[in-house]
Amino acid sequence: MSRVRRPEYLKRLKYLLPGLAVSLFVSCVSRQAKSINEAGDDAVCDGLRDTLEAVVSGVPGEVGIAVIVDSRDTVVVNNSDGYPLMSVFKLHQAIALCADFDRRGIPLDTVVRIDRSSLDPDTWSPMLKENAGASFDMPVRELMRYTLALSDNNASNLMFDRFVSVAATDSFVARLIPREGFRLAVSEADMRRDHSLCYSNHSSPLSTALLFERLFADSILAPESQAFIRDALGGCATGVDRLTAPLAAKEGVAVAHKTGSGYRNGRGELAAHNDAAYVGLPDGRHYTIVVLVKDFAGDEREASAIISRVSELAYDFIAGCWKAD
Repeated sequence: MSRVRRPEYLKRLKYLLPGLAVSLFVSCVSRQAKSINEAGDDAVCDGLRDTLEAVVSGVPGEVGIAVIVDSRDTVVVNNSDGYPLMSVFKLHQAIALCADFDRRGIPLDTVVRIDRSSLDPDTWSPMLKENAGASFDMPVRELMRYTLALSDNNASNLMFDRFVSVAATDSFVARLIPREGFRLAVSEADMRRDHSLCYSNHSSPLSTALLFERLFADSILAPESQAFIRDALGGCATGVDRLTAPLAAKEGVAVAHKTGSGYRNGRGELAAHNDAAYVGLPDGRHYTIVVLVKDFAGDEREASAIISRVSELAYDFIAGCWKAD
């Protein structure tokens, strides 16, 4: 984005970074939510939407948000299809692969031999670092866990090459959520060769939220496969400064999430900085929240702070005052 927007954003950092101003802001939001709730859930939706719009209005980039509460009430901000998914698409991949294995009766414990020379030594790959030797064996289940919990690029590329292609993944997921909300066209290997291709895998925030909803609140795979993916997302160890940051200390709150982080584009902006999560509350209620940041003229820490603030505000509204049926 142009530099003229930067000063306005810097003024808003007092709402995005820890400090007294943030505490006062959250307190005001909580009082606002409590008051709005007296008028019903529609008013709460409007109040949350207005609050989130205000938080992201001065950001030097585009921030898209989707929140679905109890598989029913929905709030969206900047909900266009055009946000690069980056590694969030590894969730789409895992779902399509499990569906294919389920259909063909192939167990996730099937072992594959991996030739080290076929892997990219310079991409993000905990799997490569943790397995020595010219070749090694690994169950497909662990390949998927590497992609979902640690966002491993080599594991993702290998599964696309050997099992279910990007095109087949795109086609299958389009049977689960509306076609017009997303598109998958390239792998991590493709994006590494040409960073601009990251825009070819894109989604609206709501499309990604709907996929999370179907995974956690519906039956779309064999029970064992679906439980495995849910568990792997519950152990996601990347991007802990994003959606999960304000929820980590909340007693009884369970979070399963998937992050995605982008390259710098030709203008020097972060092409993408994302997080998508399913949040379970101790009283049995739940919500899905997706925050996708596109073309951001700042650093990763600032982008994560925005996502964290959105998460905190959404939690305050939902846990504090949203009516349960």
